[in-house]
Amino acid sequence: MTTVFVLNGPNLGRLGRREPDVYGAQTYDDLVALCQKTGQRLGLDVEVRQTDGEAELIGWLHEAADGQIPVVLNPAAFTHYSYAVRDAVAQRTAPLIEVHISNPAAREEFRHTSVVSAVASGTIAGFGLTSYVLALHALAESEPV
Repeated sequence: MTTVFVLNGPNLGRLGRREPDVYGAQTYDDLVALCQKTGQRLGLDVEVRQTDGEAELIGWLHEAADGQIPVVLNPAAFTHYSYAVRDAVAQRTAPLIEVHISNPAAREEFRHTSVVSAVASGTIAGFGLTSYVLALHALAESEPV
């Protein structure tokens, strides 16, 4: 069974309480359950993690690169300015899908730029938690890097 990391950046642990008009009413626990259930259906061993710390996220990306582990990544606010996260993603050795719950292009102008997209395998945004489901399906169907 292929292991997949689902990595989440800052504030995503507050889903359901954080701006529900933007991110919906579903909680982080709902996200974890959805990803694990989807992974089981697809024959993937899904490990979901969340951190508010840039260094911890980078460490997980290094772990994925060293283990050739595919990744679903929601970098959250790090999307727009973290060249350190971008450089860690660039070291990937397996497919990596950038995901967003909302559509950053339809939001504030500072959210329109992703420093991660250019080094990701692809990006899925704007479908709520279904963005993660779509990304897991894409990884299940993808070829190695």
